[in-house]
Amino acid sequence: MFEATKVGRTVSKEDFKAQQEALRTELLEAQRELRQTNIPVVVLVSGVEGAGKGEVINRLNEWLDTRGVQTFAFWDETDEERARPRYWRFWRTLPPRGDITILFGGWYATPIEHRFQGHCTDAELDAELNRIVEFERMLTQDGALIVKFWFHMSEENQKACLNALSRDDRSRWKMMPQKAKFSEHYRAFEQVAERVVLHTDQGTSPWHLVEAEDARYRDLTVGQTLLHAIRARLDSPRAPDQGAGTTSASMPSGPQAQITVLDQLDLSKSLSTAKYKTRMAELQKEINELAWRAYNAKRSTVLMFEGVDAGGKGGAIRRITSAIDARLYRAIPVAAPTDEEKAHHYLWRFWRQVPRAGYITIYDRSWYGRVLVERVEGFANDAEWRRAYAEINRFEEQLVGSGIVLLKFWIHIDQDEQLRRFQDREEISYKRYKITADDWRNREKWPAYKDAVNEMVARTSTQHAPWTLVEGNDKPYARVKVMRTICEALKAALEHEQSPISGYVPCGDKRPAASNGAPAGDKDAKGKG
Repeated sequence: MFEATKVGRTVSKEDFKAQQEALRTELLEAQRELRQTNIPVVVLVSGVEGAGKGEVINRLNEWLDTRGVQTFAFWDETDEERARPRYWRFWRTLPPRGDITILFGGWYATPIEHRFQGHCTDAELDAELNRIVEFERMLTQDGALIVKFWFHMSEENQKACLNALSRDDRSRWKMMPQKAKFSEHYRAFEQVAERVVLHTDQGTSPWHLVEAEDARYRDLTVGQTLLHAIRARLDSPRAPDQGAGTTSASMPSGPQAQITVLDQLDLSKSLSTAKYKTRMAELQKEINELAWRAYNAKRSTVLMFEGVDAGGKGGAIRRITSAIDARLYRAIPVAAPTDEEKAHHYLWRFWRQVPRAGYITIYDRSWYGRVLVERVEGFANDAEWRRAYAEINRFEEQLVGSGIVLLKFWIHIDQDEQLRRFQDREEISYKRYKITADDWRNREKWPAYKDAVNEMVARTSTQHAPWTLVEGNDKPYARVKVMRTICEALKAALEHEQSPISGYVPCGDKRPAASNGAPAGDKDAKGKG
């Protein structure tokens, strides 16, 4: 498939000079228009070594207004990045709406390198590429424009370019001699690259193959392609592929036909004061010890609390935090998104708070707001909240697949108990801040919220991240159930060796290569050359 990048295209100095000025002017104008939209642009630059990817990035920063452009290279992982799920580093670099981010290699660099080096098989590479396709589809459905460039050249031209770079003291190639292995097995690397490009060449985020032998041709091609992509998107601002997702089943009428998972909870469950105090003291001591064990074992924990208003989330969280050393956790109250948060995909603000290895993050409300309050109140349209189920499942899969202990709690009370607690909050001065006009108004939408919760549990209670439904009418019972669930999950996680969840095999695990781990067609790697 790379034959078209080896035909010898060139641009003369005179033609380059004549076209560059007009192109730069148009790019700046398109960038100014882009700033007034809700469209974030991700430019992803990849390709063979020695193709001038760094030069292209520098050229784009020269042509564009750098105040609206950020560039990121993903070389060595930092300690902070290694202590979190792999995609954390990429989520942090995603641009706000109206801005441009240029990614050097992006999420493709590691899978390509690891497959080439034999750290994973074709099947494991394909699994990672499937995750990349879903990740890019999620971004484009949210409105992002992804422009991907693959730079290629013939083996002979690559050798000539690399020889020149090896004599340049300023080149990254000379500063990173380990990259030379990519040129030693050109054909094997090309086979891996072809597999990656073919697998991820999607209609909403296609690859643009660019012949890189002539720098002037290469740079003009990139600039014009980026300009046309931005212009096309400005002319048609609706995000492509905005599938509505799966619709919920239509239930027949009748009280027994409309039962939800919440109706099956026995809200009469309770615990005596004496038993509560004894059991809570035991569990708080246990959770403190487990938190330190998890810290020493580098096992992170994410605790997520949802529930009806006045359901008891805050009380349950306080029993946890009062038992754990404050240096080990962060409690994140989730309210309406800020302007900065609204300028990104809705999961962006939750990725930012993912704990590093050994620490705990507690979310008081969470990413499920997209399929609860945003759905019921109309803050998200049908397409947005319907596709959120799959997006959330993939997000949670990545958390658990990286070794994080993820626990999701829904604390439920009935309408009579909620009314009693609302009235109690209005009558007691130090509780009055907890009650708002929105709380009273939301009672009118109780049936709509109950249906939303039922569908949420049905679509997102997975084997790797199940929901724990908590009977909350009796606060002591609810708090003990929450604490007991956390302790049991932490003990189970710490007693078993950390391993990826079923079906989640990260491409590039640092493990001995299997017999078929070497890149296909690499005769030298197999000892036959």
